This record gives sequence, C-alpha cells and structure tokens, in this order.
Amino acid sequence: MSFAIGALAPNFTLPDTYGNATPLRDVDSPVTLVVFTCNHCPYALAWHDRLQAVARDYGPRGVRILQINSNDAERYPRDSAEAMSARVGAGEFASPYLHDATQEVAHAWGAAVTPDVYVLDAQGRLAYHGAPDSDHGDESLAAVWLRDALDAVLGGRPPDPAQTEPVGCSIKWRPY
Repeated sequence: MSFAIGALAPNFTLPDTYGNATPLRDVDSPVTLVVFTCNHCPYALAWHDRLQAVARDYGPRGVRILQINSNDAERYPRDSAEAMSARVGAGEFASPYLHDATQEVAHAWGAAVTPDVYVLDAQGRLAYHGAPDSDHGDESLAAVWLRDALDAVLGGRPPDPAQTEPVGCSIKWRPY
C-alpha cells in the first residue's frame, strides 16, 4: 500500500546512471514527480514517450522529475544498471534515471507496478498517485491525468482526482 495523499514522502538517496548520489530532497522545487519505471515492461514502454514529454514540458517550469528502476536485475537483465545506462546514453530519458538495486525505496513508497506515478508538493507531501492517463495504448491521451495533477499543484490547488489506479507490470521483486 502506498502512503496516503497528504503524507510526507519517504526520503531516499539513489544513484543515477552516472553513479551520482541523487537525494529526493536536495533541490527546492514547487513540485517533484517520481516515476517507478523499467526497461522491459510493455506498459512502461507504452507510456515512456509520454512521460519523457512531461519531463521536457514541466522541467523548465520548475518540476523536478526522478525516474526509478527497482526491478530485480538478476532475474530481469534488461533492467540492469548497464541497460539503464545504455538507454540514458541513447538519449531515451529526459530526467535522471535512478537505480533502486536494494528495492528499499519501492517498498517504502508502496510502489507496485511500472509505471507508478507520484506527484509531491513543495513540502514533499503526496498530492497525486496513480497512472499517467487512462489508457497505455492511446498516445493521444498525452499523460493527461499526470499533467492535470502537475498543473493543479503548480497552481496551488489539490489535484482532482488525487488518486487513480496505477496500471502496469508488477515490480519484479527479488526473492528473499
């Protein structure tokens, strides 16, 4: 279960694909977007271009965007740090792509699927959680739920809706 709307997001520091430690709360931003995603899930791939367009459109407006891969890379080599770096090197990501190798962040956030989208306000409180839009197969939707949530928080309003059902492949958890 994800943390509740209005709750303070669990803090983290994760390495990006260049090995740089990237903390959640190192930059003052009016809005932070955190997306749990990966390299192989058909849902994550279907929404990928829409999410990168959001990053390109909202980054200049002060929105901080962090994308996180928490999948078990041993069982799913396409989600390895090397594969992540290759995609970033090919210009496929418009914001930092972070590696949650221990899966601690995904567990703390209650992330369940890829993609799983979280919008935080300037205080780091959860304002929106869910899917980018209603249909991974319809590119014309352009991540409208996510864009509406970002616009609301940037405008000082609560998103409506504040929560939708995230849809995607389950996060590939490491066996215990």
